[in-house]
Amino acid sequence: MRILFVCHGNICRSPMAEFIMKALTRSQGLERQYFIESAAVSSEEAGNPIYPPAKRCLVQHGVPFDNGKRARQITRADYDRFDRIICMDASNLRLIRRIIPSDPDNKVHLLMSYTGRGRDVADPWYTGDFEEAFQDILEGCEAILANGMLFQ
Repeated sequence: MRILFVCHGNICRSPMAEFIMKALTRSQGLERQYFIESAAVSSEEAGNPIYPPAKRCLVQHGVPFDNGKRARQITRADYDRFDRIICMDASNLRLIRRIIPSDPDNKVHLLMSYTGRGRDVADPWYTGDFEEAFQDILEGCEAILANGMLFQ
């Protein structure tokens, strides 16, 4: 399963999701079954590292991450490369349509929809609450793994 997590800038929520999901799959012995990356709908932060407060939150929870991770913008080619493109909020869903105008294979989803709640993961860039974002992302990632049949 190839998963691409997407947020606005790829410096907070989507890299947190990338590394949370990698840690969860590793802890369950599933890391070989998943290929996980993250990207942005915008090019604003391209080339920038994970935002320091997001890194601190991952460290506080014992989630390892690649310090060399750099933000990148999603491309049209990513639609063919990934089985699922999972967005953090409704704005990401709207903006992704500029890059990937159609979704014939139903690959693009909101992360929290996997929990049964189609709400947004609040953007800690604006809220300052990285812990709330972490908990939402963790819940969403756990739901993805618990409901693997959604990928069939």
